[in-house]
Amino acid sequence: MGSGALQVRKGGELVNAVNRPGAMIGEVSVLLNKAYGATVEATAPSVLRHAADRQAFLATDPEISRLVAVDLAELLNFVSSYLSDLKHQYGDAPGLAMVSDVLKQLALRQAPLARPGSARDPDPDS
Repeated sequence: MGSGALQVRKGGELVNAVNRPGAMIGEVSVLLNKAYGATVEATAPSVLRHAADRQAFLATDPEISRLVAVDLAELLNFVSSYLSDLKHQYGDAPGLAMVSDVLKQLALRQAPLARPGSARDPDPDS
């Protein structure tokens, strides 16, 4: 994002407000190679840069990928800290019993298994 202010909504609920120059929007869908899962609305005049080939844009500079990784790590840290604080402050209050389950799922979530191979040797076991 060049400048301005944006709101990100999922299912009609506000999940993020973006007003930092250089912020990326849609990085999760790019990394997961999925359709966009949120709606973004400008709340002030905004200047944005659009990458027609999202995957190629991320591959153009390792610093771009690092910035995306830092943003996502900060978001994950915020969410897990927030959930942990909720659990600590309110225990098993009605309506919050699922917080423990969410924290467990975050802790146990594993990436897909790595597969051996490369572009030069896509099937090294044969």
